Amino acid sequence: MKNLWHRVLGFENSGRRVVIESVDFDPEAEEIVATVRQRRNTRRRCGVCGRHSAGYDRGRSTGPRRWRSLDMGTVQVFIEAEASRVRCRTHGVVASEVPWARHGSRFTRGFEDTIGWLATATSKTAVTELMRVGWRTVGGIVERIQVEIDGQVDRLAGLRRIGIDEISYKRGHKYLTIVVDHDSGRLLWAAVGRDEATVTRFFELLGEERCAEITHVSADSARWITNADTAKCPQAVQCADPFHVVAWATDALDELRRDTWNDARKLARKEPKRKRGRPPADAPPRPGNDLVKGLKGARYALLKNPENLTDNQRAKLAWVAKTDPRLHRGYLLKEALRFCFKVKGQAGKDALDRWLSWAQRCRIDAFVKLGQKIRRHRAAINATLDHGLSNALIESTNTKIRVLTRMAYGFKTPEALIALALLSLGGYRPDLPGRTPTK
Repeated sequence: MKNLWHRVLGFENSGRRVVIESVDFDPEAEEIVATVRQRRNTRRRCGVCGRHSAGYDRGRSTGPRRWRSLDMGTVQVFIEAEASRVRCRTHGVVASEVPWARHGSRFTRGFEDTIGWLATATSKTAVTELMRVGWRTVGGIVERIQVEIDGQVDRLAGLRRIGIDEISYKRGHKYLTIVVDHDSGRLLWAAVGRDEATVTRFFELLGEERCAEITHVSADSARWITNADTAKCPQAVQCADPFHVVAWATDALDELRRDTWNDARKLARKEPKRKRGRPPADAPPRPGNDLVKGLKGARYALLKNPENLTDNQRAKLAWVAKTDPRLHRGYLLKEALRFCFKVKGQAGKDALDRWLSWAQRCRIDAFVKLGQKIRRHRAAINATLDHGLSNALIESTNTKIRVLTRMAYGFKTPEALIALALLSLGGYRPDLPGRTPTK
């Protein structure tokens, strides 16, 4: 029975440190309470750092302390022991370390590891209903697990190529800055904020020696990322994300479309209104109204990639090419810029040179400004064409974090969301108790 209860309560790895004094069942509360104590040679350790410390008190004034353990069937199980305290030279008076639970927790390690695994593999409702805990409690458990994992593994070892981006996690311009490893695909680091100081914090955590080993950094060409990267990793090649560069052209084309639409509406207002009914055969043409009707629904035909167009959108694009050459020219400029990233290498750089020449003399203000912007970021764009590095992996990570953000609405702090994201996407997820660790 002694060996059995050690296995049931999760003491198989710390059996020599724990003595089970009694196990009682309360039929009214439907609880199993195991009363335990630590052996003398394993007591008086700081709960934070684990260092041997002087005893402060036995905690008897507050009574024994309980830790929730994994259920036995439908019956809840608790571990009960004295809540002694020690005086640590570094952390002061703190609760003493216990081998079955993490510091500051009211749950056993096995219980928390199960919560951590379920939080990354199942839904919010499944975790709370199965384990009979609140979702805010899950956030605190995930944070403790993440802190322990960070103390055991080095996520930032051997970094060469990284990607940096931001993602909104809450209304009111609340952002997270994330860093992803291009080689392993893992989420390396995340913090609250979207500014140069936030990115600088990551490089300071990385250290000067490891910063010198970074070879490539991909980003969306935001100035707050570029400045921090240049200051801390001057030797790294900065690569502009092709998706964001093409998005600049898409925005310029949409601006041109809105200007064309507004001009057509102004022209239509100047035309005389017709009476109700069918117009006579000799009625004068109304080019402004015809242009307004034709431009209706042209937005998706202009912004979508040609291979994704429907038959109606292709017909709409052909109508634009016939009736408004200026707007169609903007569409061709957008597609020509996308072609530069499609061919890559030296061919892509030659195509970009021709595109810049075309944009400079296209007589479209939005694309003239776009050409000037691309010239400012030409070095990073050339690096992207040479190395083929993009933020596609980072955008995929952002999509997964958005799903986790919807789950984390009940968490108290954004740090709990970061901990959940690192557990799910960082490559170090806790194993279920009693299972062989998976590779």
